[in-house]
Amino acid sequence: MAQARLHKGSDADLDGSQGVERRRNSSSTDTPADILTRLPAVVVLERIPVPTVAMARDGNILFANTAFAEMVGYPQDRLAGAEFPQIFNADPAALTALSGVDALANMVVELEHCEGWTVRARMSKSALMRHDDPVVLVTFENLTERLWIDEA
Repeated sequence: MAQARLHKGSDADLDGSQGVERRRNSSSTDTPADILTRLPAVVVLERIPVPTVAMARDGNILFANTAFAEMVGYPQDRLAGAEFPQIFNADPAALTALSGVDALANMVVELEHCEGWTVRARMSKSALMRHDDPVVLVTFENLTERLWIDEA
């Protein structure tokens, strides 16, 4: 069975909104580590089954994976380009992407579901930690159902 290798150049060409990768066979000398190092970050983030958001320092959402889109009920393509405070239940003045993420790391935050109800989730610390990183990358653990049960 031939190994699959992602296209050279973009490494993975995603087919529109379907998110289908087109691959070609790799050489027999490619190790799994070689293939992994060529895998684009967006492909890896999309495959992670944990709700994940990448945003610019100004709070503009650059990428939200399918798990995050499902958690908040918005189409994935609608989240990209949105401002994080649009779905984050907090005072926008209190939220700049970097300081807001730092201040709220590992805390339960409230997100606005597209149907108007509140999603409560624990937000991680940013995976990109340097002050000169232009992107903030956080994950969320959906606690909504668990907290509803605990409050009942």
